[in-house]
Amino acid sequence: MKTYKIEVPVQMYDGIDELNSDDRKLLEDAITAMEGSYAPYSKYHVGAAVLLENGEVFPGSNQENVAYPSGLCAERVALFAAGARYPDVAVKAIAVTADAEDFEIEGPVTPCGACRQVMAETETRHSSPVRVIMGNKKGKIYAIEKIGDLLPLMFEAEDLKKSK
Repeated sequence: MKTYKIEVPVQMYDGIDELNSDDRKLLEDAITAMEGSYAPYSKYHVGAAVLLENGEVFPGSNQENVAYPSGLCAERVALFAAGARYPDVAVKAIAVTADAEDFEIEGPVTPCGACRQVMAETETRHSSPVRVIMGNKKGKIYAIEKIGDLLPLMFEAEDLKKSK
């Protein structure tokens, strides 16, 4: 047996004012996108914003449905909208944030596993790393340079190919 150690490089910021102007703007866009959240069941409102290489920004917010799991996370709403409009343009970065009606969110909000896998597919599709900025309406922020840092040992297309 061998042991494989995974290290995750995470940039940690004490607040939005420590971010560079591009990351700050994208996180602010994610905060604004949260206003479109439809979360009557969880009361957990998520906003995301995707920055493409061409400079276009696509907002997204979580959309719940009483027939769970028919809803969709903010990150996937934003990523799929960007991909539908500009299928051949790489995603440069995504910011995600949240606010809850029934409790205070203490730390940075991180994407769920399904969203991480969609981000991984996005990186692979365009052969370009996606920076992920994770915050909340106030407080600490995490950032990573590529989805592999957020989803080590991810499921990849190569895993679907038969070996000879």
